[in-house]
Amino acid sequence: MQVRAVNTALDSENKIHDDAVAARYGFRGGLVPGVTVYAYLAQAVCEYFGADWLKRGAMDVRFHKPVYHDDEVTVALRAEADGRVRVEAGDCAGGVAWMHGEDATVLVDEAPIVRRVASAETLAIGTVLGTWTERLDLARSTVCAPLDAQIGGRAHPAVMLSLANRIFVENYVLGPWMHVSSEIRKFGSAKDGDEVRVRARVEDRYERKGHEFVVLDVCILSGDRVIERVRHTSIWQPRPAR
Repeated sequence: MQVRAVNTALDSENKIHDDAVAARYGFRGGLVPGVTVYAYLAQAVCEYFGADWLKRGAMDVRFHKPVYHDDEVTVALRAEADGRVRVEAGDCAGGVAWMHGEDATVLVDEAPIVRRVASAETLAIGTVLGTWTERLDLARSTVCAPLDAQIGGRAHPAVMLSLANRIFVENYVLGPWMHVSSEIRKFGSAKDGDEVRVRARVEDRYERKGHEFVVLDVCILSGDRVIERVRHTSIWQPRPAR
C-alpha cells in the first residue's frame, strides 16, 4: 500500500509539527504526527485481518524516523509466527499486530481535568490525569488524512489512538513534544456520534540521551465498557533546541 503523507497537525499547539520550530530540533520540516503514521499502518492491518481487528486487535508500534508532509509512504506487511503480522512504513515506523484474547480491565480512576505545566513533579509516576470526554465526529476528523476516518462505519484505529494524545494535551501545557510508541489493545469499536471517556495515569517517566520520556496508561471507555487500552510513550521534553 502506498499513501502520500499529510501533516494533519499544522494548526496544533504542539509546534514540533511546525516547519520552523522542528528545524531548530534538527528536522527538515514539521513532523507528520505519529497517530497519522499509525493510521497508514493500521489501514493495512485492518485489510489483512478484517473488521474483527477493530474489536479484538492488538498492535505494538514504534516510530523510528520522521515522516514529512508529502512524503510517499510505502506500507509493507508480512506474516509472522502465531498469526502475527509485521507492518512497516519504510524505515520510519513499524509494528507487530495480531488478534488478542486478553481481558479488559479498568485500572485508571476518574478525575477532573486541572491543566498544569508539564514538569518532573506534575508528571510524577502514579499521577492520575483528568478524564477527557468527547463525542466522536468522524466527518470532522482529519487525523487519518488522506485516508477516511471510518472503516466499515466504525472509527478508524487512528481516531481512537489520537484520544491518548488528546488527554495528554488537555491535562498539560507542553512545549514541542513527540509521540514515539504505543502498545494498543482493542476490546471494542466506536462509531460516529458515540461518546467516549478517556482516563489515564502516568505509568513511567525516564531520561534517555537527553530526552525526557513519559509513559501513560490510557483507558478508553464507551459507557461502562472498556473499548481500548494503550501504553502510550512520548518525549515530553526533547533535548534542548539548537
